[in-house]
Formats: sequence, structure tokens, C-alpha cells
Amino acid sequence: MDWEIVIGLEIHTQLATRSKIFSGAATAYGAAPNTQACLVDLGYPGVLPVLNEQVVVMAVKFGLATHCQIAKRSVFARKNYFYPDLPKGYQISQYELPIVHSGYIQIPTSDGALKTIGITRAHLEEDAGKSLHENFHDYSGIDLNRAGTPLLEIVTEPDLRSAAEAGAYMRKIHELVRYLGISDGNMQEGSFRCDANVSVRPVGETKLGTRTELKNLNSFRFVEKAIEVEAERQIELLLDGGSVVQETRLYDPDKNETRPMRSKEEANDYRYFPDPDLLPVVIEPSLIESIRAKLPELPDAKRARFTEQYALSDYDADVLTSSAGLADYFESAAAAARTAPAKLIANWVQGKVIAALNEDGLEISQSKVAPAALGALLDKIADGTLSGKLANDVFDALRTGEGTVDEIIQQRGLKQITDSSAIEQLVAGVIDDHPEQAQQFRDGNEKVIGFLVGQVMKASQGKANPKQVNEVLRRLLLE
Repeated sequence: MDWEIVIGLEIHTQLATRSKIFSGAATAYGAAPNTQACLVDLGYPGVLPVLNEQVVVMAVKFGLATHCQIAKRSVFARKNYFYPDLPKGYQISQYELPIVHSGYIQIPTSDGALKTIGITRAHLEEDAGKSLHENFHDYSGIDLNRAGTPLLEIVTEPDLRSAAEAGAYMRKIHELVRYLGISDGNMQEGSFRCDANVSVRPVGETKLGTRTELKNLNSFRFVEKAIEVEAERQIELLLDGGSVVQETRLYDPDKNETRPMRSKEEANDYRYFPDPDLLPVVIEPSLIESIRAKLPELPDAKRARFTEQYALSDYDADVLTSSAGLADYFESAAAAARTAPAKLIANWVQGKVIAALNEDGLEISQSKVAPAALGALLDKIADGTLSGKLANDVFDALRTGEGTVDEIIQQRGLKQITDSSAIEQLVAGVIDDHPEQAQQFRDGNEKVIGFLVGQVMKASQGKANPKQVNEVLRRLLLE
């Protein structure tokens, strides 16, 4: 029997506000436990929540970028359950009337086509605190710093049919929220995490199978692995005559297995009701249009523009637009360059620049080589002043702050040798020193030319123009 996997994702995105969704407490990561939770977050008697306006703006931005409907009126509800890291005994969320609903994005599939994935809703809510089990004996620690941190929960339709599709969707949403500037998307810090609803059914069946929910998946790889493992578990269970139980499960990456966490609650178990302390959120059309007018260029549009404006391949455009910062760096370098072609700049950004950032542990905005400096450096390759090897040396010198491109070239005497007579003299010397290889080339061994070019470059300390060296070598060898 052939089986089909049916997947829906719930992505929890921490919104990039400086204060919490209903209080003025800070949201900075890494503070000492319980130092960023105020009386509102803790639900003390007599305190009242006040909605942070910026979370509304950020939710609308996301909705506009994903073809969603923006609710002109949305309502906050209390989701009631009891857990040690939920001090109020309820979580403020949105239930029946979310702020954003009925949209979609498109993801690439393995055959190169685009698949539309429906977005059911994206609603605002507060995060809970965190239970700490390590380094505690016979009890748990509770850190309430995250309590009240603003989240946008993005829920898909059950449109995903493979772990690869789920990974592609998650990457697309991650890229989008960072482009919009509404989240830093830092998975290690919990700013971007995912729950996956997984079920299986025989191919051709239209009725959905019983689903399980995989909680708190915080990497693209873990999402894909967890879905694959859980789908296999369900299929084996059904083939053995068993039945799938609706429950919440956790993925153990060390054992590469899922295990039960708790039985899955239904919506009525949470006893949702409108929060009496918060008025409905009413959004004026003028605010929506104002936000729409300020939206940045989105990833898909930027990719299309890069292929057209800079004549880049789809692959180059994909890499360079994978983050807004990287795309901005490339465009700034291209704007600064006078003669260097876009393809050369793209190659250096994807190669030398990214490698240097990884080595230094920096983000693109912190690059030690400014985009204008890169553009100036690559102009020196384009006009023949520097060879690729010498340009590498100048790039490394720029990283250590030795000066401008021109200053480094002057101080190190790195200008490329392009004088024909000087190159002919170098080539003639190499031919005299390597008569055996010279004769091999004359006898038809084309491969030996690489060795001879290398010897000329060595003799010139890398300063000779390689193209000219190749041309002069061939001419003198065949004379």
C-alpha cells in the first residue's frame, strides 16, 4: 500500500519589539532568570494589560506580505490551562477572531515548480515562561523572563505532503519575517520555533487520518527528521493493525525517535473566552495602507530583479537574496564598482566575503571589508591592475585594516605586471629553464601549459597577468 503524509505547521515567531506584548518589561535575550517579568506578566491582582501597538503593525506587515486578509476587528481571548510556567493560569491569545487569516505563500518543489501553501491564520499571543530541569535535583526551576513575550503564531492549511516541503515552507517563512524586520528568527534563542501536525493516509483517500503534534522543533533539519520519523511510526502502527492516538509528542534527535508528551487537548479543553481586560483591536483601513506603502522589497521580487538587472543566474540570485543584509551588501558593492561586472562581484560575495564572515563569526552587517572597498578592489581585477591571487592578498589586508585598496597595493608593491616586454622576458626565462616541458608542449601535450604558466607566475611572485602569460607562452613556444 502507498501512503501519503499530510502535514500542517504552526510556527511561533517572536516579534522584534523591545517590550512585551501587554507590559513595558524588556524582551532582551540572556538576562538573569526572573529579572524581566513585571507584575502584569505575573498576573498580580489589580494590574491590567495594555496592548503594544507595534505588535499590531508587525502582524499586519506579515499579513500583507502573505496575501492574507487583515481583520478590521480582532479579539484577544484567554486560553485557560495550568502549568508552573504560566503564572496567571491562562495565556492571552487570539482564537475565533485572529488579526490575520486566509492567505498563502509559494514554495519551490523538487521538480522546480511552485506549490501554493495556504495560511489559515496568524494570530497574536503572549509566550509562557520556561521550566528548567537541568542542574536541579528533585524539582524544576521556573524562569518567567519569557512570560508575556510577543508571538505571532502562523498556522498552515494541511497542504504539505513531505518533510522536504515542510522544511522549504519553514525556510520561506523564516526568510520572510527577517526581511520584514518583524523577527530576528534566531532559533537558538527560541525566536523561531515550530510545531508540526502529522498524519498519514492511503494514497487516494480524501479523509484525513488521526494526527499527532510534534512540539518545539527549533531547526530546519529537526523539523524534517521528526516528520519523517513520525510518519514512519504511524505507517508501521497502522500496518500492524493498530491505530494512531491523537497526542502531543516530542522528537529526540539523539535517538531519532518521537515519544509521547501528553494527550492532545481540544479547543474546548482550554475554555476560551474573550479577555475582559482587553478591548477588541480595530484597525483602520488608512493604517493598513500606510503599512503597505512602507513594505520593503520582498525576497521573491528581489530575486526576480537580481536575475534581470544584474543578469545573474537563478542560483546566484537565490544565494544573494537569502537575507536582506547580504542582498544590500551585494548591491552596495555593485554600485561602488565602476568596471567590475556583477558576476565577478557575486562570486566574491558568495565566496571570499562569506568565508571571511564565517571565520570571524560575524554577520554581514559587521563585515570588516565594506562593500565600497570590495567594489574598488574588484575594479582592480577588471582593469588588469591585480590578478585574482593578488586581489585575495589585498582583501585579507583590508580585513586587518591596513588601509584602502590603493594604499595596500602601493605599500606592498602588488600591481600586476602587464608590460609585454617584461612578461616576454619572464616567459623566455621559464622556457630556457624547462626545455623538456617546452618540447612536450610542441609535441602536442596541451596539459603541460598549465605547469609552464605556474612557473612564470612563481617567477613574477604572482604579479604577471595570467592571460598575457598564457598568450605569450604559446606564441614563443611555437616560434
